[in-house]
Amino acid sequence: MVERLRRFHPAFAQTVFLMGNHEEVFLRVLGGDLTILPDWLRFGGAECLQSYGIDPAELQLRKAADVLKLLRQAIPKDHVKFLSGFVDTASFGRYLFVHAGIRPGVPLPQQIPEDLRWIRQPFLDHEADHGHVVVHGHTISRAVEVRPNRIGLDTGAYRSGVLSALGVEGEERWIIQTGAGAGSGEEGVRVAKYQHA
Repeated sequence: MVERLRRFHPAFAQTVFLMGNHEEVFLRVLGGDLTILPDWLRFGGAECLQSYGIDPAELQLRKAADVLKLLRQAIPKDHVKFLSGFVDTASFGRYLFVHAGIRPGVPLPQQIPEDLRWIRQPFLDHEADHGHVVVHGHTISRAVEVRPNRIGLDTGAYRSGVLSALGVEGEERWIIQTGAGAGSGEEGVRVAKYQHA
């Protein structure tokens, strides 16, 4: 999947990739911080390594230096460079896109990567205007959460089978969902349009 995204350059759009907590931890492990390896393996790292042909169980049998060497040999440098180029925020119009959310009351230039990639509270329960509608993932909900100050898109595709996205054009915005539980479409795709709040 990383290779597919790395080579994805559509003529009709500019791509922007956001840094999230999973990418951050992956890069930290590849940078030599193996103290977080066990945690990373539990929240997606094992599946990530399997996609690169590494058996995660094999890592337990190796010394730290050998683990790091194995990882660095198996993961293409082009993938590391691509992931390292991800940004923490992207905005257009009245929308701000981040992985996890923002720290309420903190101006955007003063937001720290830790919050943008990891925050849940107090962001999720904050009801005041952020200056933008913050579009985020990171916190799984059963359905897309649309609130006046934020839109939470994480419907837990890895366990629910439903991947959700937001489309925006002019004053219209719509939710696109795909997967086995997405709903009525023949191919498991559902699109719901609604006006700006």
